Amino acid sequence: MCISYLDCGVEYQNRAAAGSIESLHVNFTRLSNLKDLEVMEKEWREVEEQVERLMSGQGSEDTGCDMCPEQCKPATLKKTVTYIVCAVIFNEKEEVLMVQEARQDCYKQWYLPAGRVEVGESLEEAMRREVKEEAGFDCEPITLLLIQEQGPQWIRFNFLAKITGGSLKTLLEADQESLQAGWWDRKAVLPLRGRDIIRIIDCGLKYCQEPWHPVTLPLDLSCRHIVQKLILVFTNAADKIWLLLIKAPGLHLPSAAAVKTHAVTWAANMVVQEALPTAYYDHDVNTLGVFSLQHSGRQQGRTDGVCFNTLVALVPDRVQRNQDGEKVESTGMLQPPPVENPRYLWHEVHKQTLREKLLEKIKNTSILPLHSMY
Repeated sequence: MCISYLDCGVEYQNRAAAGSIESLHVNFTRLSNLKDLEVMEKEWREVEEQVERLMSGQGSEDTGCDMCPEQCKPATLKKTVTYIVCAVIFNEKEEVLMVQEARQDCYKQWYLPAGRVEVGESLEEAMRREVKEEAGFDCEPITLLLIQEQGPQWIRFNFLAKITGGSLKTLLEADQESLQAGWWDRKAVLPLRGRDIIRIIDCGLKYCQEPWHPVTLPLDLSCRHIVQKLILVFTNAADKIWLLLIKAPGLHLPSAAAVKTHAVTWAANMVVQEALPTAYYDHDVNTLGVFSLQHSGRQQGRTDGVCFNTLVALVPDRVQRNQDGEKVESTGMLQPPPVENPRYLWHEVHKQTLREKLLEKIKNTSILPLHSMY
């Protein structure tokens, strides 16, 4: 039943004359509740639209962190953070481009074209520069393959790329960047600087043969910290799905800055600990991957941060224990665990297309992986 302000005014005159002011107060309360509900529904729609944008690979403007502990200083390249870029490039024979190191600590060993991001560079610019300096080729990124991290102070961005020009660097062009470049069929014996690149190369081959996530490249949007923005979901056996949101100012997805003593993805654990302190110990907080990431790097200390827009699943621990510490059979939960912090709430996703997209991503993890190297 819709009640207008005018209707309430007429009802006030009639009922005041009859001595029924209490009934009027109830109607004004109902009107206020209706207006609040309309605002809430509008905010829910806006959140769902934002989730859809992030899932499609878009970003969102940095509005600060909901959880930014005092020890989380703004990211400053060469001071508090180090970003590494690495390129995986194949030729028509599926041979991978390799470079021979000139550094004394790994002299004449072979590795993928890789190096540190310099102040003022974007991640893509750094990747192009490293490939040109070390291998002699011009290139363009195709997609990020894998992100690896050792906490917010060291993150490696591994790109799949293609050659657009230039020529293979030879021994005659040796310099401090590299001795030479060459193509490796992955069968010939080659002294490698580190076997960590085998996983990256395999990842590149797999993506070339059958891409398992959409093309994902860094978005030129600034961020001050290393931040995890969370699409944090809970699902049940009936494929219902809920989003964990923060209420004010306005409903929105939670974001948390990474702390240097933990993996970048520990930020999601901090949010769950704050929102659901009791349930936290009975659930796993799984960062499934990255929908998109944002980085600018134009101003040192002001835009050196990275925002990872991630999909995180809150999953009940399969092993449950009673008060005596004995294992008991876990039963599926029909509802998400209750929120204990009034700052948060669960919102059930009713939009069919969004619900189906989220469930597909959760079940198949078809998004850019973010792996801890701890």
